Amino acid sequence: MDNLFEAKRRNVLAIREAASAFGLPAKPAERTAHARVGAAQGGDAIPLSRINLSEETLVNLRRRLAATRWPKREAVNDFFQGMELAQTADAGSSMSSQDQPVVFVVDDDVSVRLSLESLILSAGWCPKAFESALAFFSHPRPNVPNCLILDVNLPDISGLDLQKLVSAEWTDTPIVFVTGFGDVAMTVKAMKAGAVEFLMKPFHADTLLSAVKEALERSRTALEFNFEVRALQDRHASLSCREQEVMALVVSGLLNKQVGFELGISETTVKAHRGQVMRKMKARSLPDLVNMAARLNYAH
Repeated sequence: MDNLFEAKRRNVLAIREAASAFGLPAKPAERTAHARVGAAQGGDAIPLSRINLSEETLVNLRRRLAATRWPKREAVNDFFQGMELAQTADAGSSMSSQDQPVVFVVDDDVSVRLSLESLILSAGWCPKAFESALAFFSHPRPNVPNCLILDVNLPDISGLDLQKLVSAEWTDTPIVFVTGFGDVAMTVKAMKAGAVEFLMKPFHADTLLSAVKEALERSRTALEFNFEVRALQDRHASLSCREQEVMALVVSGLLNKQVGFELGISETTVKAHRGQVMRKMKARSLPDLVNMAARLNYAH
């Protein structure tokens, strides 16, 4: 696979193998925004302030990396530049990841996860990678635009089964499938179920980024819609039982006199309740109220 994605993957593996021999942890437990070793190559996040390597060790590490075909020179340079930047950065990061769009990755291949994390970071998004569906669902649901890059073949359940669960429980999380073992039938099934894209490995980085961008836009739209619906639900809940009855009949097309007949109350009382409904729902007109009712029914 002679493309950017494969090159990054090889860089990751080569750097990890060489660095582990010089005291860099293979599976660090702590991640920081700016203390990333080889972030451009998708390396694990490492708190570099806690790594004390002598100048001689760093020189030997650079020589070892330079003596092999992989990683490439640019990857090695970025690796050491990342170490220098991390060690001179402040304890607090100037860029908070809390407001960044989140891109989840579920793939059981560690090298793929690392490469995708790197690619996601380079696009300015926040990556969250997991090796299984169970690990993914243990993560709290974000309140920012988000999407899921999902492999079809997982160790616990299939990617298609996970898609069903995500569609049911995380309705604002669109999915981009990536796999090396797909077929036409699988692609059609995933797309009919709402997948944004179905990519076969190897794929070009730009193709994936384009799909992720579309997925995040869909997520942003869904989040805005859900926020508006929740606001409408809160307004509707503030109505009295009688006001809710009046609203239901009014939006169904009945006139005030007809509403009064249905509920056994006077037309004057209907008008009073209707005024309260319009005020509490913040409806500017009857068509506006009808539209709100339609959205509430859709939400249910």
